[in-house]
Amino acid sequence: MKRRNGPGRTGALRLLAGAGLGAVAARAAYTALTRRPPGLNGLPGEDVWGRTNHRGEPVTLLEGPAFVAGAAAAGLLAPGASGRVRAAALLAGAGSGLLGGYDDLAGSASSRGFKGHLTALARGEVTSGAVKILGIGATGLAAAAVAGSPAPSRAGRGFDVLLNGAIVAGSANLMNLFDLRPGRAIKVGLITGTPLALTRSGAAVVAAPLGAAAALLPEDLGERAMLGDTGSNALGALLGLAATRLGRGPRLAVLAGLVALNGASEFVSFTKVIAGNPVLNRVDMLGRRPAAAPVAQPAPADDKPGSDDAFRPGVPPQAGAPDAAPGPADAGPAGNGVAAGPA
Repeated sequence: MKRRNGPGRTGALRLLAGAGLGAVAARAAYTALTRRPPGLNGLPGEDVWGRTNHRGEPVTLLEGPAFVAGAAAAGLLAPGASGRVRAAALLAGAGSGLLGGYDDLAGSASSRGFKGHLTALARGEVTSGAVKILGIGATGLAAAAVAGSPAPSRAGRGFDVLLNGAIVAGSANLMNLFDLRPGRAIKVGLITGTPLALTRSGAAVVAAPLGAAAALLPEDLGERAMLGDTGSNALGALLGLAATRLGRGPRLAVLAGLVALNGASEFVSFTKVIAGNPVLNRVDMLGRRPAAAPVAQPAPADDKPGSDDAFRPGVPPQAGAPDAAPGPADAGPAGNGVAAGPA
């Protein structure tokens, strides 16, 4: 009998169960968090997690913690995964989410991208983005070690840990680069995660995060909330962990793609690339609110016409901003679009 590569009937039921648990858990977490937003250092929760978009409307970053909580809870309960894989998923998702949350709340826009953070580190300045980058790298390696490797030799297992850790970390960072417009990161996650969900080995890992992401998509598209670094890093890390269940050849190809895209983000604006491609732009705009028409304002005599920036300081362009991106910096690790935080 020819062996099936897909999840089969039992696997399909487990996939649906995991996705359903993820959706329910994420919605429950989002409802609880937005009903009573957690404060920090004496500040009310609305001030800690609230942002204002280009329309002057409030959005919340609590979608990210809701995703992390929902994916983690569902991942522990969903059927089909071994104990080691469950532990690795909890470590990858929660660890990356916590590091992303630190950057969401403590980050600044003084340094962006790998180059910016490493340059700051070289002159003795430890940025929140550098802490996150190094922390997610360590988290990826730890998750890969916990998940284990089927390689028969010690050298093979060591190679797999390094390879898989790089995939988890690279995927976490790359997903963050797409969280610049409403729904974009979740759409990328659903598109890239679906093929993994159709594999026997990846379905158990990816079911819960895909369900959680899909359940939160209406909030993101409606510009009521955004994943931020917290959610986008966690989503990417979990997708990366699912990819580590593939064979070594496909994993090497995945890592090559991640390295290429992360490297390209230092020089190329993903937003401009998407806006310039009719197919990608149509997918990107699907379900989003129309961009607000600019209102002409008489400029003071000492102002230059057109000098007003579409993205006001402290305003997250992710939340429905026009797709004319400010340049490659918008695709750096600060990709959550929050002006106050690098990635």
